[in-house]
Amino acid sequence: MRFADFLRTTVLISAAAATALGAVTLAGANDAGDDLVFELAAGWWLAAAVIGVWLGRRGETSPPIAALLANAKMRPTLPELSPGRVVLNRLWPLLFMTIGAGAIAFVLPQVPAVATGFAIIWSLAWRRQASAVTAIEERDGARFYVERTSPLRPIRLVRTPGFRSNLFELNGASRRPRASPRA
Repeated sequence: MRFADFLRTTVLISAAAATALGAVTLAGANDAGDDLVFELAAGWWLAAAVIGVWLGRRGETSPPIAALLANAKMRPTLPELSPGRVVLNRLWPLLFMTIGAGAIAFVLPQVPAVATGFAIIWSLAWRRQASAVTAIEERDGARFYVERTSPLRPIRLVRTPGFRSNLFELNGASRRPRASPRA
């Protein structure tokens, strides 16, 4: 699976987890008749959105992503492509957090409320990373893929040859200005 696609998928799944946990929180708090949970959850979710927007404000790659790209192994062929397996292999903590927090929503609605805030932060903080990685791929003429590893090991990338973008040559940005004829 391409790394940029993995990052986009991570953002979407995190946002989906936040939505599901938010709905379960509201249902659990409504079932318990606890209005304080509504108010505190709304405040925490608003603060989480501000934190996530602040963390994700930069258009360049974050330092951990930059280090991951720099340490990618060069390989002339594509790795095994199995996107479903890669997503499950890498995002299992998010899956367990979502299921675990959602399971106790009707007993303790505060737990999924807190987990919702962290999923909001995660999705908003990583929202621009895929675009930054794609820009690096186009600039360098390479593609980065997630290497298949154990779910308990850190993520590793493979760098394969790609096609360099000639966008600057196409729109004339790289041409030297013509000298005006002297009269």
